[in-house]
Amino acid sequence: MIVPSIDLMDGRAVQLVEGREKVLDAGDPRPIAERFGRVGEVAVIDLDAALGRGDNREVIEDLLSIAPCRVGGGIRDVESAVRWLDAGAHKVILGTAAVPGVLGELPRDRVIAALDARDGDVVVEGWTRKTGASVEERIEELGEFVSGFLVTFVEGEGRMGGMPLERMDRLVERVGDCALTVAGGVREPEDIAAVDWLGADAQVGMALYTGAFDLASGFCSPLRSDRADGLWATVVCDESGRALGLCYSSLESVRAALETGRGVYHSRSRGVWVKGESSGNTQELVRIDVDCDRDALRFTVRQKGAGFCHTGSATCFGESRGLARLQRTIGSRIADAGEGSYTRRLIEDPALLASKLVEEARELAAATTAEDAAWELADVLYFASVAAVRHGVTIGDAERVLDARALRVTRRAGDAKNGESS
Repeated sequence: MIVPSIDLMDGRAVQLVEGREKVLDAGDPRPIAERFGRVGEVAVIDLDAALGRGDNREVIEDLLSIAPCRVGGGIRDVESAVRWLDAGAHKVILGTAAVPGVLGELPRDRVIAALDARDGDVVVEGWTRKTGASVEERIEELGEFVSGFLVTFVEGEGRMGGMPLERMDRLVERVGDCALTVAGGVREPEDIAAVDWLGADAQVGMALYTGAFDLASGFCSPLRSDRADGLWATVVCDESGRALGLCYSSLESVRAALETGRGVYHSRSRGVWVKGESSGNTQELVRIDVDCDRDALRFTVRQKGAGFCHTGSATCFGESRGLARLQRTIGSRIADAGEGSYTRRLIEDPALLASKLVEEARELAAATTAEDAAWELADVLYFASVAAVRHGVTIGDAERVLDARALRVTRRAGDAKNGESS
């Protein structure tokens, strides 16, 4: 699949030819990251740090809050790598520091080794120094320490001259259980499809920035369909992965979804269709994923309004369950219930709500059987959900915090605050 890239110099998104000549300044990288992040991980490369002339730390920290990012450029020790992982980078990309002594101190599943090759020779330090080693030799040396490799063909970087597919075929075999991402030369969507067919991802910069093709064309290029109309089945889910319904997508609808950040699909009778345009039950697009067979899509959305289904229910399969149903019920009770509603009373009396939260948490801690624990946990979740709704927080918001915490490498001690144990 496609891995869009953002190369940074002086806080701005740029594109270089062969890592030397700046030929394009795309400006503020933040809106670019918002759009790119809708199709998966974004490669963010700090060129200033790689060249040893400053860094773009503050900008990258902003980007980490906008999109899932692989961060690289100037990461030359364990401490720097861990700092980025703790800051929320999904993965770190190490080039000069991609040596066993450093990589062995990092979590393998979060590390990519960058192998930048000029005419077959691996180069480091911002592509300025030759190492004398080949890409294949470095893969053999580092494969046990990393989850993936980023191989950049420097002589083709920024030139959009096409991809050396025969060589990549050999590299896919060589990397074993590691993932392979290649960069340098993508000129058309078909290049991405060919790379995907070989079993690798294509990192793309110049072609996207110059308009050679757009994000939707690159993202959809590996997709196939067995339908006469060429549409792709599309499962629509909320942020917790709960299925809301089934739709269909086309290149045109995916393009509109990525450009607007909304749930846009292809109706078999009406063509491109913006969800909620008439009903008001709109969707904010979080991301689009492709299934393993490249013939179906998953749209992850934040559903607004009454629900997804035209009948008014939360999903096309009936009402939601569990926490999603609880939060939906709490919201409706606050909006519609009279003065006698206990939920409304809790919302209007923060002291009572705080007291009940503490009370139920203590009862959960004191539970001695599985049945008691489940009962008390349900109580805690109810009161916690009321507190969340009171602050305008959704279950999805809390899940995003949990996902962000899971990315941290440095762990807290977890002791009771202020030394208290009760």
